[in-house]
Amino acid sequence: MTALNALDVIRTKRDGGELSDEQIRFLIEGYTAGTIPDEQVSALLMAIVFRGMTPRELATWTAAMIESGERLDLSSVSRPTVDKHSTGGVGDKTSLVLCPLVAACGAAVPQLSGRGLGHTGGTLDKLEAIPGWRAKLDNDEIVRLLETVGGVICAASEGLAPADRKLYALRDVTGTVESIPLIASSIMSKKIAEGTAALVLDVKTGSGAFLPPIEQGRELARTMVGIGEGNGVRTVALITDMEWPLGMAAGNGVEVAESVEVLAGGGPSDLIELTLALAREMCELAGVSLDPHDVLASGRAMDKWREMIRAQGGDPDAPLPQAKESEVLRADATGYLRRLDARAVGNAAWRLGAGRARKEDPVSPSAGVLLRAKPGDRITAGAPLLELLTDDPDRIPAALAALEGAIEIGPEPPPFRPLVHERISA
Repeated sequence: MTALNALDVIRTKRDGGELSDEQIRFLIEGYTAGTIPDEQVSALLMAIVFRGMTPRELATWTAAMIESGERLDLSSVSRPTVDKHSTGGVGDKTSLVLCPLVAACGAAVPQLSGRGLGHTGGTLDKLEAIPGWRAKLDNDEIVRLLETVGGVICAASEGLAPADRKLYALRDVTGTVESIPLIASSIMSKKIAEGTAALVLDVKTGSGAFLPPIEQGRELARTMVGIGEGNGVRTVALITDMEWPLGMAAGNGVEVAESVEVLAGGGPSDLIELTLALAREMCELAGVSLDPHDVLASGRAMDKWREMIRAQGGDPDAPLPQAKESEVLRADATGYLRRLDARAVGNAAWRLGAGRARKEDPVSPSAGVLLRAKPGDRITAGAPLLELLTDDPDRIPAALAALEGAIEIGPEPPPFRPLVHERISA
């Protein structure tokens, strides 16, 4: 057999060829081990962006990423396991409500989550606004909490799909994030290695999504459902709207506060609607018969939230951090709020300190944006539209610049946009 080398792998994909299983495994194993350098893998990633992957290539690529590390064994957990993953958005705090809600319905929810990057928020960053709460748990703790509490939100261990960790960081600095095969394999390799038996995917479409066109969202959803089902994970995807922010808060501590509001029986209607839609899909896949609407209304999900936070060292009664500075952005006309660009709001929150440009950057738990109106609302000139929150007033001008052109007020309300566009299953 001819010895494999990285240059031949790059050339094959560059020229539109199909990589063999041996080439893919050689590349993933070598990059994970450090024997193939960043520059060669960068070249291959860019070739994949332009040339794509066949279903067979993608299946092997994903399998090799899973096999690069350990797999979490959840076989001892007596409850049925089900997880949810969102492709990222602005104000998307559904995980904070979903995990305790679905756990209160009787399933075990292993939410191995990530951190925010750019205009999208990260679940771990949000929860770390709670004093004492810790994101790092070892595998034994995860299994124990799934059995005793029923829900856990934590960081993935270093040993889980380490190839993805290296590839994700490289994609972020080489302009190769927006590739459906690379996004799908990154998400699904971690979720399959996590060991969950079922998975609901929330695939975002609209201005705040990584892939705004719905056609791309649909292709990504179908690709991920296929990978999940092919690996024995029951998988369903909902394509949901991210043309404007979800709920009325974008940031870290402010999103925790809004999630607690929903668990307490209040909160924005769009956040409640999407949370219940996802919860029903999760319960159906897990074979749980309780109605999430009834469980939420009963207060049992709030009880579960408090139990989960305490189990990871947090104090559910502690006050959340408050920003030292605020700036209100007001309407310059009377009419209907027709557009509030989600990506612009996310970028504003990021510039206020709620997000990061690089994975190692710190984030502010108190920074963010509060929405004082949503598209479709009738407003008068001078009425508050957004409130910008930060500890550093020097950040406010950059946040205001991010919002230029993001708001449209007109005489007619905007066209109706459904919150859930489509459901995709095998």
